Amino acid sequence: MAEDFAARVKRLKYRSKHRGTKELDILLGRFAEQHLDHMTPAEIERYEAILEANEHDIYHWLAGKRPVPPEHDNAVMRRILSFEIAKSEP
Repeated sequence: MAEDFAARVKRLKYRSKHRGTKELDILLGRFAEQHLDHMTPAEIERYEAILEANEHDIYHWLAGKRPVPPEHDNAVMRRILSFEIAKSEP
């Protein structure tokens, strides 16, 4: 079971870095690298659901141009919204 979870986290890290738009690739990629290894299975599920959303919708939520819909308004999304990319740089 632990191997399945580790493989899922690895896949989500990859997907986070290869969204399609450079801005989201950078933001979500760095967020995933810093946070996914420390998330619970339930949090991983919420993060995966966010990644399933439309690319443009995610961008608008993170840019504050549209409100986050109720199905994604959770602690994981709030962590993404408060993530400071400048502090995550190596």
